[in-house]
Amino acid sequence: MTNHQIITHIDHTLLTAVSSWEEIQALCEEALAHHTASVCVPPSYIRRIADTYGKELTICTVVGFPLGYNTTAVKRFEMEQAIEDGADELDVVVNLGDVKNGDFQKITEEIRTLKEAAGNHIMKVIVETCYLTEEEKVQLCRCVTEGGADYIKTSTGFGTAGAKIEDIRLLKKHIGPKVKIKAAGGVKTREDLELFLKEGCDRIGSSSVLKLLNGESEGAY
Repeated sequence: MTNHQIITHIDHTLLTAVSSWEEIQALCEEALAHHTASVCVPPSYIRRIADTYGKELTICTVVGFPLGYNTTAVKRFEMEQAIEDGADELDVVVNLGDVKNGDFQKITEEIRTLKEAAGNHIMKVIVETCYLTEEEKVQLCRCVTEGGADYIKTSTGFGTAGAKIEDIRLLKKHIGPKVKIKAAGGVKTREDLELFLKEGCDRIGSSSVLKLLNGESEGAY
């Protein structure tokens, strides 16, 4: 797999709380130069990126991030504001409290409500696999599928661990045919990038992809 083939599946990411405009702009310039799938950025930078780069970039942002326990109404407002500002893709964190309470119907309904708000914009549901049992992961595959989301995403990158290849295999087995997989965190080498893509990921969120493709080892965000 060539570097170009890999990088077209990358959401080039910078989500730290102290991200400066200079750093965000550098991220965007790298994304343009290397043709990443998107830039994944804090909501507060969406409009400035859209005003600066127009339609040159696909802008991804996060909703209910990183803990996911915002109410559905708040998440919907965040999403609508992000779309108005110029976001193309939205990565939404699931409510892990609902997961631990076994309230999977509520989760499905939230996903369905948010996908209705997203419309034709791509919506990825972050399930934060590091906190889940295998059964919870399987149940969330059903929630994401039935709720109509476009992707299931492993991690925020802010949890106790990131994506694991065994989780990708499990998710692939249980999601519906229209749902894709995004891995985030835990992708530490070029070999990992290639393996995760071959095992079924369509996207990988990474803040260090250029270093990884140059053979350096560094954790994705």
